[in-house]
Amino acid sequence: MEPLKLLLIRHAQSIGNQQRRMQGQSDFELSDEGRAQAERLARRLLSESRQPAYVYSSPLKRAAQTTEILLTHFLAKPLPTVVSDLVDAEEETEPIDPIPLADIPIEYSADLQEFQNGIFQGLTWAEARSLYPDLCSTLESSPDWIQIPGAESLKAARARARRFMLMLLDRHKNGEQVWIVTHSWILQHLIAELMGCDRSWRVHARNTAIFEFWIDRSRWHRTDQNRFNTDLWQIRRFNDCRHLTSTS
Repeated sequence: MEPLKLLLIRHAQSIGNQQRRMQGQSDFELSDEGRAQAERLARRLLSESRQPAYVYSSPLKRAAQTTEILLTHFLAKPLPTVVSDLVDAEEETEPIDPIPLADIPIEYSADLQEFQNGIFQGLTWAEARSLYPDLCSTLESSPDWIQIPGAESLKAARARARRFMLMLLDRHKNGEQVWIVTHSWILQHLIAELMGCDRSWRVHARNTAIFEFWIDRSRWHRTDQNRFNTDLWQIRRFNDCRHLTSTS
């Protein structure tokens, strides 16, 4: 039986990433490099024939634009070789239109947005230190969580990660492939929820990195020894961004 395949994807580089800004839920567009990254990822997924059954995306512009680039490749897939080889290239005067695939459902979920970072939103750290020197000094000197004014709490962020994962597993079944395009900070909580961790772990996810999980959805709620059967729950790729360095 084919498992439920989940691909969690970090968005491509944004202008805010380039400028080293604490973007939070501010709406920065992709940079030129980010668009090139998304194109590389799209070509890789297309070469692997990884057409999704459903796509979820953060509505923030940097994630939504990444999603749009990925899907554009799948919604305008070129003619297969077996068909294009039947056409005499010397006689062809007009390019062959791509074969449109069936629409791929996409849903923009607020639960996939990046950390709402309050008064730091959109600032560089140098700007934050200039505006809020005492708060920044406290943050630099302590490893403990300190609530930033106007920001969401860690519990609230983890709760929306849990809400999203519960919805996802309730809605989808074995044999489907689902993409989730989101952001680096909330991605850590989504992965922790999926893996059943009672802690969230730091993951330095690169832009357009893929985290791929295979799940036997029909056995997800079993309480017997199959919970420890690693054939049923597999991490197939983790922080995989080989497409960024590939020369092909």
